[in-house]
Formats: sequence, C-alpha cells, structure tokens
Amino acid sequence: MSDQVERRLTALGIALPRPPRAIGNFAYGIEHGGLLYLSGTYGTAVGPDDADFLPIVGKVGADISIEDGYRSARLMAINHLAMAKAVVGSLDRIARVIRLLGFVNAAPGFRDAPQVLNGASDLLVEVFGMNDGRHARSALYQHELARNAPVAGELTLAVKPT
Repeated sequence: MSDQVERRLTALGIALPRPPRAIGNFAYGIEHGGLLYLSGTYGTAVGPDDADFLPIVGKVGADISIEDGYRSARLMAINHLAMAKAVVGSLDRIARVIRLLGFVNAAPGFRDAPQVLNGASDLLVEVFGMNDGRHARSALYQHELARNAPVAGELTLAVKPT
C-alpha cells in the first residue's frame, strides 16, 4: 500500500510518536466488522527517558486556556493515529473517520468543550480531508480526568480490508 496518509502527516510537520503506553489491561484498538475501535487516550507525549508525560495539564477554563485545550486535543488525535497504525499497520487502510467521543476536564461554568475538541477534529480533517476526516462527535464535560489531563477521547474509524 502507498503511504499517502503518512506523507500528508509529514507535510503537516507531524511525526507519529510511539503509541502511548496503556495504563491497564487493554488493547490500543480492536478491528471488527470493518471498524477500528480505538481505546481512550490523552494528549500525551514521549519524554527523553521514553516515558509518557502530559505536556499540558489542568482544567480548561481555570488552569489552562481554550487554546491549550485545543493543542491537547490535537495531540490526543495524533496519539490515536499512532495507535491506529500499531493495530492496522498502515494508516492508508483507514477509509474514513466515523466518530470522536471527547471528554474535556472543565472548570465549573466552562461551556466551550466543542471549541477545545476542535483541536482533534481539525487535525483529522487536515489528515484525511473533508470527505473522509469529517466525523460524528460528542463533546462531554468532566469534572476530573486521570492524570489531570485536559482532554481524553475515543475514536472509531472505518477500515479497508487487507
């Protein structure tokens, strides 16, 4: 298969990290019936000691800005792509993005979770194009997220057969 999606990532200045390490007994994702269900993840990065860390932490609307939340959501989507590649081998097997379920660690009264999750949605459209990258989405508010992450989410993708 070609590496068209990887070339698009390179053109966007994005290098896929290794997938985030699971913090439990579960898989990065499961491919079944033409769909790839990816586990939840955060906007983690890999540090110099090869350990995962959160470069942005805190509640959106209190500790961090909408813009920082947006960047965290974008990084979360990059991690999802790394997870997808680990499961299906090539990102060119992705036929389209189906659904993003996103959670925003929101301060009381914060009402802009959709703007924050646009960081992930915008990246997916940049990578897969408007037709295949645009997706259904839910933007949910959380009073806490593990590791004080600003954003967490799950992604469902349609995949082409091998």
